[in-house]
Amino acid sequence: MCGIVGYISNESEATPFLLQGLSSLEYRGYDSAGIAVIGAEGYIGVHKSAGRLETLREKIKKSDLRGTVGIGHTRWATHGRPTVDNAHPHFDCQEEIAVVHNGIVENFPALRQRLEENGHHFSSQTDTEIISHMVEDEIKQGLTLEAATRATLARLEGAMSVLIGSTHDPDNLVAFRKGNAGGLVVGYGDGEMFITSDMPALPASTIQVVHLRNGEGVTLSSEEARFWDIDGQSIFQEPRRVSQDPVAVAKNGYKHFMLKEMFEQSNVVADVMSGRVDLDVADLKLEELASLNDKLSDIERVVLTACGSSLHAAMVGQRYIESISGIHAEVELASELRYRDIQLGPKTLVVSVTQSGETVDTLAAMDLAQQAHALQITLTNAMESQSARIADGIIDLRAGLEIGVASTKTFVSSLVSLYLLAIHLGRLKGTLTKNQVNSLTQDLAHLPALVSSIQDHAREYEEIARFFARSNAFTFIGRGYSYPIALEGALKLKELAYIQAEGYAGGEMKHGPIALVDENMPTFAIALRGRLFSKMLSNIEEILARDGKVIALVCEGDERLVNKVDHVISIPDLSTHLSPILASIPLQLFAYHIGVLRGSDVDQPRNLAKSVTVE
Repeated sequence: MCGIVGYISNESEATPFLLQGLSSLEYRGYDSAGIAVIGAEGYIGVHKSAGRLETLREKIKKSDLRGTVGIGHTRWATHGRPTVDNAHPHFDCQEEIAVVHNGIVENFPALRQRLEENGHHFSSQTDTEIISHMVEDEIKQGLTLEAATRATLARLEGAMSVLIGSTHDPDNLVAFRKGNAGGLVVGYGDGEMFITSDMPALPASTIQVVHLRNGEGVTLSSEEARFWDIDGQSIFQEPRRVSQDPVAVAKNGYKHFMLKEMFEQSNVVADVMSGRVDLDVADLKLEELASLNDKLSDIERVVLTACGSSLHAAMVGQRYIESISGIHAEVELASELRYRDIQLGPKTLVVSVTQSGETVDTLAAMDLAQQAHALQITLTNAMESQSARIADGIIDLRAGLEIGVASTKTFVSSLVSLYLLAIHLGRLKGTLTKNQVNSLTQDLAHLPALVSSIQDHAREYEEIARFFARSNAFTFIGRGYSYPIALEGALKLKELAYIQAEGYAGGEMKHGPIALVDENMPTFAIALRGRLFSKMLSNIEEILARDGKVIALVCEGDERLVNKVDHVISIPDLSTHLSPILASIPLQLFAYHIGVLRGSDVDQPRNLAKSVTVE
């Protein structure tokens, strides 16, 4: 939810890296930002600001903040409003200990009360500030910064990642990760070390990294990283070589990252298929799951779990697994699953969908599944993430870095990946014949090109968006495979245009929502060819009879709604299974253009962050 950066060097100034790192992480939070630098004079210099990072950058330009050790943070508020006082870093009473933090300290009220009773004074409403004061107390007892951090960690409840710098130990930074809060990655340089909450913040010259796991800490000097556990025992971590494509974080001439990422979707679809789908023989291989094939062939039930857009992808995945694999499948909202008495076991496959691999609710649901000894597969865009470490098998979404907060290419990647998984399960269970596998696989042949052809009509969606840019409420309806896409379309409009939008199964309109329909309530109806088209046509007629405005998404060549509704958008006619992938793209572009027309920041919508790492 928040972005963390840290830097320590023999001679290079910390501030330039901190600002560059925070700029790369601003999509994780942008309510406020701040940096703290340990100066050679033995004090900590700090600059903080509310709002976007640019405000902080302007402040720093007017100062002389110098030092080779520093930490920084860009915040998405959980405790306390987004103000300068609540911005990180936070300090102890003597301003000798600086802390940045991602996550939530669940026992924060009791700890703060105790600290205040012992004479500590607070300058913010955040839970983070108690950490600096607790470390202060431990150092007063004669502990080193590292030992004081461990002692503090033992008393904190909740999931969190913390980075600490102090004049008590100016040659080191100390960090730890507890629970499933946002991750921390250590980057190795030449005479310098980095630590960040996400890979994009690392400089391109970084070629070795270590990801902190739950319950692990690290002490960084300019030359090395020393890893330890809560008991102070050393942990061996082998740094891994990485490569980063600097082009991936550039807009490449697009007005917004989101627009760029939507136009990458045809390539993403091809990447998901690459090495997995052999179109020459119309066959499919998921080699990454090969070691699980025996167990997968024995499963009797599939539970898919996710949050947000990933939940809508999972709802499509449920239909894939039921209709293609012939296996009973359920979808569970991860934030609810963790609190239910759901029955899981070795014959249950739990499939988690999490683009970041760090979504706290999904990780908690995975922990529950792990305790029940259920087999687990995770679909993630982050192969080094916590979800990838928990799961028995991983399907890499291969979407590449997605900067836009609202999921687009990772959503489409999730749909394609779930389709492949369903075919794989059907073959293992023996519910699909070889000819059926060939047919389902062959349907993928033209998918990348068809995705690209839809994007060619972006201007058409922009023109339609102009008619509805001033609407203050919207309804999306669909049936069958189109129902989850209606939910996703409504979510995109909420995220990007701040319009109250709701998605419904078409048959549910007459059970209450139709009371909202009038000339001021537009409806986006997904009415694709198939056995449910006549049902959708009836739902549309009900809306038109009440003077509702309707945009219909139809298959190319289908003229049945052209003279009935206000606007028609056509997409290529493809198999029922793959239609949700194509249908999702016009809805993304429609919401994007309305958001732009209404003046929204479509890359970083208000109150949202890319990776939800707090409950």
